[in-house]
Amino acid sequence: MAVSPQIFPQRKRRPPAGAFITPKFSDRNLVTSLLVLSQEISCLKPIDFLVKRNSLSIIRKTKLLSILFEELLRNPIPYSSSALLCFEEMYIILQRIKTLIEDCSFGSKTWLLAHNQSVSNNFHELTLELSTLLDVFPIKEVSLSEDVVELVVLIKKQCSEARACVDPRDDSLRREVLAMLDGIKREIVPDHSKLQRIFHELGIRNSLSCGEEIESLEEEVQNQVDEKSKSEVVALIGLVLYAKCVLYGTSTPGNDHRRRKPSPEVNIPVDFRCPITLEMMREPVVVATGQTYDQASINLWIESGHNTCPKTGQTLAHTNLTPNVALKNLIAMWCRDQKIPFQDSRACNGVSPNKAAREATKMTVTFLVNKLSVSRSLEAANDVVYELRALAKTNSHSRTCIAEAGALPLLVRYLDSEFPNLQVNAVTAILNLSILEQNKKMIMETDGALNGVVEVLCSGSTWDAKGNAAATIFSLSGVHVYRKKLGRKTRVIRGLLDLVKTGPTNSKRDALVAILNLCGDRETVGRFVDGGVVVTVTGVMSSLPEEAVTVLEAVVKRGGIVAVAEAQGSVKRLGLLLREGSETARESAAAALVTMCGKGGAEIVAELAAMAGIERMIWELMGSGTTRGKRKAAALLRILRRWAAGLDGDFVDGYRTVNTALNASSSRTVLST
Repeated sequence: MAVSPQIFPQRKRRPPAGAFITPKFSDRNLVTSLLVLSQEISCLKPIDFLVKRNSLSIIRKTKLLSILFEELLRNPIPYSSSALLCFEEMYIILQRIKTLIEDCSFGSKTWLLAHNQSVSNNFHELTLELSTLLDVFPIKEVSLSEDVVELVVLIKKQCSEARACVDPRDDSLRREVLAMLDGIKREIVPDHSKLQRIFHELGIRNSLSCGEEIESLEEEVQNQVDEKSKSEVVALIGLVLYAKCVLYGTSTPGNDHRRRKPSPEVNIPVDFRCPITLEMMREPVVVATGQTYDQASINLWIESGHNTCPKTGQTLAHTNLTPNVALKNLIAMWCRDQKIPFQDSRACNGVSPNKAAREATKMTVTFLVNKLSVSRSLEAANDVVYELRALAKTNSHSRTCIAEAGALPLLVRYLDSEFPNLQVNAVTAILNLSILEQNKKMIMETDGALNGVVEVLCSGSTWDAKGNAAATIFSLSGVHVYRKKLGRKTRVIRGLLDLVKTGPTNSKRDALVAILNLCGDRETVGRFVDGGVVVTVTGVMSSLPEEAVTVLEAVVKRGGIVAVAEAQGSVKRLGLLLREGSETARESAAAALVTMCGKGGAEIVAELAAMAGIERMIWELMGSGTTRGKRKAAALLRILRRWAAGLDGDFVDGYRTVNTALNASSSRTVLST
């Protein structure tokens, strides 16, 4: 056979023997703890697949041992040092036995199948260690009844005569799976009847159990220490996902609940969300501008050729990423309080899949796309689109496969669906596909794709659909030429501004991030100004200060000084953010005010100078802000002092020049549809 049975390295989930310690108990309490631990093991159910004989045997032996501990507690006597040492070592072995059984019972079934030989050896090693302990146990010193003495001798004999064994049926099943993975590598589609039989024997018999198996494998990725081991786990994930789709049908969250998904009612704190994906960060890292992003998201952004900070638009001085350990700990604590597992399926991101994993993904995508092309009911189509949406979220290879399989035109077909869930799934699938740089061009060139996304943005059936359409606009606008094209569309401008005005918080945030990206183009800024961006963004500054002030900074930087200056209370609000805002908001507010005061005229400087305590706010930012924030604060202080000294002629001329230029630019602005 082409694939060696030893292809899978040993897993690292179980802690080593040295990780277990003996509790510092008194003599009686130590024996009591042994009794409790042995009874806990006795209550465990034997594993109902694979290493069933091994687990059943060691559970029975442990149950017999509990009789020994009961006898010792009924007739307490002082124990010798050798007896106590045996008790301590026995406690550690029982801990390891319990951990091994629980690990096999609740872990991945396919991974356990691939390791049935090594797991059987682990059971055998523990049995031999137990035999060694019983050999040296001073049985004559502890005043046991004759029946119990005979029982201990029996257990010792059983342990010493035990042999490592693998059920021939289990080993045959293991070899079949390895052969199937080898066939997938060679682009041979698995025989569906054989695949169904294997999964039935493993106890994976419906879509739900497949989903649980995939989750267990995703957790297993974290237990591996090298890329090869991780990629082999990803290959098993690919096989299970393929089986899930072809054997048990596609399914939406409504009939395939995942343990890991936070409930819709859970409101993830804003500071825990990645500014790029707006999802909870798992590996928060800090970039050169001081902004924090999820590592996978910002890596993809940088690898796509961007050299700017997605949130602020600033050019990155370097691409080094610094782990934000403090924030990660806070997120982990919050997840624990909310009973949400901290790790998720993105644990597989960044893992290099092997040939079997890549081919399994291609087969799954081909099956889904073919099924979608012939779907006649909206419900059936929704199930398939949801699977494509979930698959497109996993990694770049999946996104490539989905796009190359021709899924985009099929997804576009459902953007105008009256079935809300189907519309959300379709636009979100396109959003996930757009993360890959090469797919952006395909989306922009696919007939009806861009107009369909814009239509969802403007008149989608749910806020989720509108928000994800805005996020898609954000993703596509990462390419300069597409940014200009999107900025010329009236409906894009109106749709984003309307979403900021009327949408829920998460949708507002999606829209603001998209607006910020589009404002990287000076002509588009003029169109946003004409559309009322300043008033709209100023109106949400209290609820979304960081996003709002960052947008205002971009507008000011690219020709919208007059519009911001003329908005009632805008200068005062920016000034207040210097004192009340977060570190990021203070930095952006200072940058916006420097540009406004430096180029907008003495009237703006006078309005800012009239604010009570403004110099103190600036001094505080100079002392505790980011590097850029300190620099902007110092520049702002110099401007205020020049104004106070009467050196204000340049400000007046600058204001008139900018005002005239902006009015001329606005009169020439023509919005396209």
